[in-house]
Amino acid sequence: MPFRRNLLLLAVFAAPLATIPAQAQEDEGSEKRTRIILGPQLSPSWPGADKFSVGPYIDVSRTRDSEFEFEAPDESFGQPLVHTGNFAFGPALGFIGKRKASDIGADLPKVGFSIEAGGFAQVALTPSLRIRAEGRKGLSGHKGWVGEVSADYIAREGDDWLFSIGPRVTFGDSRYTRAYFGVTPEAAVASGLPAYDPDGGLQSVGVTAGYHRMLGRNWGFAVYGRYDRLVGDAADSPVTRELGSRGQPSAGVALSYTFGGGR
Repeated sequence: MPFRRNLLLLAVFAAPLATIPAQAQEDEGSEKRTRIILGPQLSPSWPGADKFSVGPYIDVSRTRDSEFEFEAPDESFGQPLVHTGNFAFGPALGFIGKRKASDIGADLPKVGFSIEAGGFAQVALTPSLRIRAEGRKGLSGHKGWVGEVSADYIAREGDDWLFSIGPRVTFGDSRYTRAYFGVTPEAAVASGLPAYDPDGGLQSVGVTAGYHRMLGRNWGFAVYGRYDRLVGDAADSPVTRELGSRGQPSAGVALSYTFGGGR
């Protein structure tokens, strides 16, 4: 989800970006092309927040084909380990910034910085329709399981321009949901909120749209927007109703640079 992209991603991508000059020299004599998308994005600071954080909107893609493979702008970080025909799967990595009592405005337990690791599987049913599913486990912070199922309609003219739009459905287990939306009896006394013990399950439904267009041989621009609506126990939580928001919008804008290959 969008709030998983934050400043730590700069560190994640620091190594690949630092090797750009060497890669550029290598690619000039090969068929491979590399595209880097980099810019700012605005997204909820944590699940259910009505506050926003600015972080990097980053993507790095490489290809030997005539066009880059489609990637949704809100995907978790990860590359396919296996790619057979129209099917692919591989690792997925996500992040959520920490939530402190001072951030949320009530004396609720801190949720530490969350690193999520898991996997994804995706299939292109047609050149214009892709289905993707992700599952990730919190290794720190909330320490629960989260998942997302998405579908994207894709319209494109090679790499000259690409537009995508499609629905999103997210899930969280009880440990994840209680970390962000629960209120224990002790926390109720300290915060003044009513006690609330949510279950896991469906967390939100939403939609994402993205657009990328080349402005010449090398430079281009990318924009995306996403809106999620919390549902179920997450939406009914007093944390959401009194301190946060059911609406979870996010957006990003970036420049792209493509180099290498014979084009």
